[in-house]
Amino acid sequence: MSYPNCSNPSSFILTGIPGLEDAQFWIAFPFCTMYFMAVLGNITLLLLIRRDPSLHLPMFYLLSMLAAVDLVLTTSTMPKLLSIFWFQSHEINFEGCVAQMFFTPSLFTVESGVLLTMACDRYLAICKPRHYSAILTGPTTAKLGLAAVVCGTAIVTPLTCMVTSLSSCSPRVTHHSYCQHMSVLKLACGDTQPNSICGITAATLVVGLGSILIAASYILILRIIGLSSREACLKPLSTCGSHIGVTLLFYIPGLFSFYTQRGQSIPAHLHILMADLCLLVPPMLNPFIHGMRTRAIQEWMLRLLWQKGIKPRS
Repeated sequence: MSYPNCSNPSSFILTGIPGLEDAQFWIAFPFCTMYFMAVLGNITLLLLIRRDPSLHLPMFYLLSMLAAVDLVLTTSTMPKLLSIFWFQSHEINFEGCVAQMFFTPSLFTVESGVLLTMACDRYLAICKPRHYSAILTGPTTAKLGLAAVVCGTAIVTPLTCMVTSLSSCSPRVTHHSYCQHMSVLKLACGDTQPNSICGITAATLVVGLGSILIAASYILILRIIGLSSREACLKPLSTCGSHIGVTLLFYIPGLFSFYTQRGQSIPAHLHILMADLCLLVPPMLNPFIHGMRTRAIQEWMLRLLWQKGIKPRS
């Protein structure tokens, strides 16, 4: 498939999903539906938590952070992706490309930090309930969220600067649906191995350290739960189960997408499609997994239904 020439020499051409160009128009419909559900679900969760004072607790502040990160993550890539699929708008200017290269991995890092903080929240709530309110206060939660943002920015900024400082020696045609670090790096001249090594190291540290700490917190939780009665186990297991589900949904597809693009055994269209879905599926499902399984939010929704005159089924 031929692509239009760049009208701006510093622009890039995003091909979308190589090999599936003829199907992209139809692929855009489920993508648009998932994007709409992600935006609607996360905005609803944010408004719900802000409106109800009973939800102004550390756990719900963390849910708000997760929802805000998911909103920015999807919105930084999906509108352009849909314009490629529907309107053949393949060109993206240099600034927009740099913004995507920065926001996508930095928000991934921030979300990893928020998930880790949520695991610590569950550990304190279940294993140290007497000290929970004293340790995890509102200001402390805000500082932890700020630390996740600073960490994401500090890790990704040097990587982005390293890529943008390289000169391009080939047509700026990026075989991807958005400006992803490795896909842009392949267009650069000279030795790109240091950039590649730094990218792999940063991703491995973020994912590896985060997953190890999350796993450690749940091992401690399971040890405490194992000493409790069966009835006492059900509630914490239900709460932890939703968080574990979100964590797996976040890490596994992301790792698959990140590492398969460095090999030749996986078809290009498969790992690019997976990379696109990584930006859609977790943000779409997080509000439902976390929000609808949280009793306080369920009760708020039931009260809202009663006020609207809709009698929920028992």
